[in-house]
Amino acid sequence: MNYLKTTLLLGILTGVLVVFGQLIGGSHGAMMFLIIAAIMNFIAYWFSDKIVLMSYRAQQVGPEDAPKLYNVVKRLAERADIPMPKVYIVENPSPNAFATGRNPRHASVAATTGILEILSEEELEGVMAHELSHVRNRDILISSIAATIAGAITLIANVVQWGAMFGGGSRDENDRGNIFVMLAMAILAPIAAMIIQMAISRSREYAADYAGAKLCRKPLALASALGRLENTVRQIPMQGGSPTTAHLFIVNPFRGGVMLNLFSTHPPMEERIRRLEQLSREI
Repeated sequence: MNYLKTTLLLGILTGVLVVFGQLIGGSHGAMMFLIIAAIMNFIAYWFSDKIVLMSYRAQQVGPEDAPKLYNVVKRLAERADIPMPKVYIVENPSPNAFATGRNPRHASVAATTGILEILSEEELEGVMAHELSHVRNRDILISSIAATIAGAITLIANVVQWGAMFGGGSRDENDRGNIFVMLAMAILAPIAAMIIQMAISRSREYAADYAGAKLCRKPLALASALGRLENTVRQIPMQGGSPTTAHLFIVNPFRGGVMLNLFSTHPPMEERIRRLEQLSREI
């Protein structure tokens, strides 16, 4: 169901781009902006893992440096039948973890020092199973496609806004009406694209929870870890870092208000835990 929902949302996002691009510049205009956005996101897809790891000053570790974390990841990678990812530790008291990399052969998983301090080995295994599920399901590729389309829509919107500013002096009633329509589209289309992109991210989080629970075979351990992380992150939010990387983490690392929750890349924690508890009863 999550894969069907993701496909449907990507289709809607593509439809928004096509309709908006067709309205503004015809098929050639839409294709031009899509190519520009694709190039931008292609670069991000190949280098975003290195950028994120550097921005959080992650340090690669081996079995001697962090035996519990490394051995948990190795055990799960063998069970998932994927190559062993690189393992990193981020020196940060806020408990969290994330995965990055363009495919399973070029993947990395990272955990903060905070998460290693508060979780039991079973809970840590649940968290790492969630992250390896992102790797196995190629969620980073899906996120890149969504970002490409949303980026193209935003790019077109910015061009339209600038064009309306410089072309808004026309006295022709039809021209003025067209400018207002384009401005309205330029404001609403990026918002719609962002909401759909967030919905895709939430859908992939649910899928990673489900697959991760099946991989570690302990849904309640993952549920317990999520509840513990959510409560602790509220008290110790991530210092530094960028909100644009929030979707990478297993729980939102930044403290936010109503608006941030509205556009959150993560599903409600209560619902994630409820689904894991239901899965535990089923298996």
